[in-house]
This record gives sequence, C-alpha cells and structure tokens, in this order.
Amino acid sequence: MAKYSIKNTVTGLVLCCAAMLSFSTNAAVAVVVNPGFADSLDQATVAQIYLGKDKTLTPYMQSGGTADEFIDKVLSRNASQYKAYWAKLAFTGGGRPPKELGSDAEVLKKVASSSDAIGFVDAGAVDGSVKVLFNL
Repeated sequence: MAKYSIKNTVTGLVLCCAAMLSFSTNAAVAVVVNPGFADSLDQATVAQIYLGKDKTLTPYMQSGGTADEFIDKVLSRNASQYKAYWAKLAFTGGGRPPKELGSDAEVLKKVASSSDAIGFVDAGAVDGSVKVLFNL
C-alpha cells in the first residue's frame, strides 16, 4: 500500500501547478481588416492607427487578454497606460478612443462589413470573412 504524506501531496500539487503554468501561453493575436483592403500595414502603422495618429482605418478594440497582449506588443504600453493616453486626449479634445466591442465574433462581423475597419482577434477565431495583416 502506498504511503501518503503532506510533503508528498504538497510536492505533487506544486509540480502539477508548474506543469499547468508551462502550458498556459498567451494566445496568438491576429490583426485583421476587411478582405477588400488592398494595402498591407506594418506593426508601426497599426500602432499609429490605434493611437489616433493615422486615420487610414477605423480601429476597434476588445477587452481582456487579447487586448492586453495587443496593447503590449503593438503599442508598447500596458492597458492602464493606454487608457490614460486616451483619457488625456479626450480631455484636451484631441480625439476619441477606438470603439470597444465585446468579443472576437463582434470584431469579425464589424471588420467584415466595413471596408475601413481594423481590429484584432484571437488567431484561432479568424475565418474567411476577414484578411489577416499579421499575427502577434
């Protein structure tokens, strides 16, 4: 019969948690536009669009992990810094932040139906209704 102890149980739990953490990576994020958009945009241009400095396309945001990863990798900021940036611009009359949509499905629907829209979604959610500019 196996001998159980608190030490063995704790060790097992620690190893289990460590294994789970090693498999929980950030999901890939896809930056998407309408399929009719002919140009390709680089990450720097997309950043300018989301900061209101380039009006080429109308940006749409999401909340949660996908947005946090996008803000970190594309805008080189964290979510708090991004919100503060837009709060300052809105207060001074310098612009309005991108409209926030609630899900990948909403972003895909909006981008697919708007020739001037840009958004980002979990890469696994991408379907044929949009064009992927790049993945993060």
